[in-house]
Amino acid sequence: MRNIFKIRLSPITRKRLKNFMRIRRAKWSLYLLTTLFVISLFSELICNSRPLLMRYEGKLYLPFLQNLTMQKLAGSESSASVVSYHTFTQSDLFTKNASNFALWAPVRYSPGDSLDAGILKPYETVKVHIIPEVFAARMNLLPDSRIVRRVGCEHFFPDPVDFERDKLSDHWLIPQEVTDAVTKRFANENCKALSLTVTHKTETELQAVLSMPAFTEREQQPPKTVRVSFSQTTPPDMPLLVKFRKRGSSLTPLNTGVWANLPENIKSRTLKLVAKAFAGEAAAANLNWKDRKASVKCVLTPIAWPYPPVKGHIMGIDSAGRDVFARVLYATRISMIFGITLSLWAMFIGVIIGAMQGYFGGKIDICGQRLTEVWSAMPFLYIMILVGSVFGRGFMILLLCYSLFNWIGMSYYMRAEFLRLRSNTFVEAARCQGLSSARIIFGHILPNAMTPIITLLPFTLIGAIGSLAALDFLGFGLPPLTPSWGQLIQQAQQFRWAWWLILFPSLALVTVILLTVLIGEGLRDAFDPKQQSRME
Repeated sequence: MRNIFKIRLSPITRKRLKNFMRIRRAKWSLYLLTTLFVISLFSELICNSRPLLMRYEGKLYLPFLQNLTMQKLAGSESSASVVSYHTFTQSDLFTKNASNFALWAPVRYSPGDSLDAGILKPYETVKVHIIPEVFAARMNLLPDSRIVRRVGCEHFFPDPVDFERDKLSDHWLIPQEVTDAVTKRFANENCKALSLTVTHKTETELQAVLSMPAFTEREQQPPKTVRVSFSQTTPPDMPLLVKFRKRGSSLTPLNTGVWANLPENIKSRTLKLVAKAFAGEAAAANLNWKDRKASVKCVLTPIAWPYPPVKGHIMGIDSAGRDVFARVLYATRISMIFGITLSLWAMFIGVIIGAMQGYFGGKIDICGQRLTEVWSAMPFLYIMILVGSVFGRGFMILLLCYSLFNWIGMSYYMRAEFLRLRSNTFVEAARCQGLSSARIIFGHILPNAMTPIITLLPFTLIGAIGSLAALDFLGFGLPPLTPSWGQLIQQAQQFRWAWWLILFPSLALVTVILLTVLIGEGLRDAFDPKQQSRME
């Protein structure tokens, strides 16, 4: 009986495996995927908020494997709370003894740890908004050229003006072309748009662009006023944004190109305003900008989640203040274990059911096919929601629900293979020798039906990993605190400006799927029956 389930690799199977190793892209994809999986298995040694090794008062501890309390470390007078190692290793209780030490993982954060915003205080920035003044005025002229409904005219009328009596021509040299255009408009005649440069009468250096919109004849009555606009002759300077970060006692601009082009008088005053902003004071002023004023406002940007990649957090921080690298690494392990386990379960169930149907045929096959068709028509997502609401969300619940549906495709392939092989000569010979059905199924037919199993395994793995990510994205997958690629991508949908939340989880998901696809293609080419058509 112990040899019933023993599967021996035949020469042709060994030849196929050698062919697979000759396909370089498939071979190296297998190596890379295996390496990623092995690395993820040791995630606790890479990302952990507990030290890997700690010496305290002459005793050695392995905190990442032990659940230590302050009472156990510091004595019965301390509380029985779980040790916060970041705080404990920096306290006087730990540092007073020079022999105490802690060996940390490369990343000192676990995937579920919410970071203290205070540790990122060196990355606080002050945004300096510099808005140069733009000169523009709008006014309406009466038939006698007096000005009414004026807006922003102060810059264009530097001398004293009595707007109740004075006319536009009393202060500006108005060309005849403008006078004719105003006359035509009051006469209700069609006119084209007009734009030209005019000069102030007394302040000859002051010029402006006078413009009038196009006018179309009105059916009812001519206009009572004519609109005229004044604007500066030089193109207005665009608003500028400079970001500062405080490094020690110095203030460093992050966009040096913009800062270098600012006038010197603006730079000196702006630095004083930036220093006030870092101190928590309101910092705003109107400063001289070339030939006009500029509004300068400094705003301190506090640390908020999510936060982009910085030193110590190479993949950034998510919306709950958790390290994205740690969550991506742990999610890789969970996804790979889920996918591999689900694929093996699906293949085991599919092989058993498909083999029974294909080998025995008849009523067993017909009943099995009808039951399989009915089961495949069940709404999977609704069942997942129902099971999750009744039993809660968890890894094993999700794995069990998936495995109840994921075997269907494999059973079809195995049924077809067994139906094809059961009437071959080597099966008849095995029956004549008096071998049991189990021995014939697993010892003779199954080795010859391995091609669909091996070639479909990578693609089954892809489907399992992709389905898990999709369910997590929709909120029906693993519990919220569990590291998951789909959950990170779901955060990216809420914070679309947080590019790191979509980039790194998607990159991990695409990498695993791409490597698996290349392995699957290599297996398909290596096990192609057209290359070896010999019956085992």
